[in-house]
Amino acid sequence: MKKIGFLSFGHWSPSPQSQTRSAADVLLQSIDLAVAAEELGLDGAYFRVHHFARQLASPFPLLAAVGAKTSRIEIGTAVIDMRYENPLYMAEDAGAADLIAGGRLQLGISRGSPEQVIDGWRHFGYQPAAGETDAEMGRRHAEVFLHVLGGEGFAQPNPRPMFPNPPGLLRLEPHSEGLRDRIWWGAGSNATAIWAATRGMNLQSSTLKDDETGEPFHVQQAAQIRAYRAAWREAGHAREPRVSVSRSIFALVDDRDRAYFGRSGQDQDHVGFLDEKTRAIFGRGYAAEPHVLVEQLRRDEAIAEADTLLLTVPNQLGVAYNAHVIEAILTHVAPALGWR
Repeated sequence: MKKIGFLSFGHWSPSPQSQTRSAADVLLQSIDLAVAAEELGLDGAYFRVHHFARQLASPFPLLAAVGAKTSRIEIGTAVIDMRYENPLYMAEDAGAADLIAGGRLQLGISRGSPEQVIDGWRHFGYQPAAGETDAEMGRRHAEVFLHVLGGEGFAQPNPRPMFPNPPGLLRLEPHSEGLRDRIWWGAGSNATAIWAATRGMNLQSSTLKDDETGEPFHVQQAAQIRAYRAAWREAGHAREPRVSVSRSIFALVDDRDRAYFGRSGQDQDHVGFLDEKTRAIFGRGYAAEPHVLVEQLRRDEAIAEADTLLLTVPNQLGVAYNAHVIEAILTHVAPALGWR
């Protein structure tokens, strides 16, 4: 058995070919797709966060709205760039959204990825400390976020408050019990996966990572997951961690599928550079007739290692088509692989 969710980048474009021509379109259709996915039996609805782009950006209003409209499906992010975040304000937003959803949030956070603008986090009022990189700043924000989610009091109460206080130091409110265990780290390297394990975060391993060995992407990603799990065991955490991978997977079951993805040209890994020092490997996509797809996916070592698979969806093609994409995987692929 494997949990399966969708991952939407939330693109919108005024192009006549796009079904999401405005920010309002993509937000409302994201809610509708989560509702449709839950009805189909999918396990999760996840959303990417990108600033300064025609994509989803501020996740918590959307997560809260999805939580209010659904009852079972997990609701998450993949990922929130912690370089842009005030971790205390974020903890309040996350607690409120999780309570609205009845404890279904699965928040993926990270140090971020290449951006639309130069050092965009500076425009949000954040700056690395002396001698600190922006990646280290993001990890520092993450550790503060994890600490306050634990629910312990840390703020000295006013001796003459407007409203009565409980005894002792005060914590942030609203507090959502259990949310701390539902935080995931989006790791781009083996080292950051191990770092996440030591801090008790679940692991999100995406469709790109640092090219550390020159091996195929799925082999490197599987090794990253094994290193993460070994570090988790060594850290002595009481619970079992969760691990997700994301993939573009399309079962070609009708003429629309073949027209959109029959010649996608994504059946090979790609190598590029995130910056002048970081060589990255990007994982292949999958698009084939269901029986072919099943055999291809059997050979993906990282999918086999993960307990959760996130299907990246082409959100600009509209809710109905994306629901069809999800249903095709659940009907024609997942049972043959033992995921259902």
